[in-house]
Amino acid sequence: MAVETKFVVVRKGEEKMTFAIKKEADAYDKLLDMAEAFTDWLLQSGMEMDETQAENLGLYLAEQKETVQHILRTSKMPDLNPESAPDKTESDAAGSQKIRAVKAA
Repeated sequence: MAVETKFVVVRKGEEKMTFAIKKEADAYDKLLDMAEAFTDWLLQSGMEMDETQAENLGLYLAEQKETVQHILRTSKMPDLNPESAPDKTESDAAGSQKIRAVKAA
């Protein structure tokens, strides 16, 4: 018999996602916290938007955190074509993204 450890992200009594790695569960929980903050902010903005639209937009903004941060820093869209980067391997690109996420957090 095998024993497995599972990490479950629960919000308002509802299971949202199950992970095998605690770090991934924590990251998803943080993403949901950010989405909730965006949703509350959007609902308080006075724009005509129902709660479902605000939740969907809040989750999208949280999922696209790096792009949002880039736009706020530079007032420009990020380069969406990774092929134009000069001689970066896929692991180098992933490593630099992790560094940026740590610095921004």
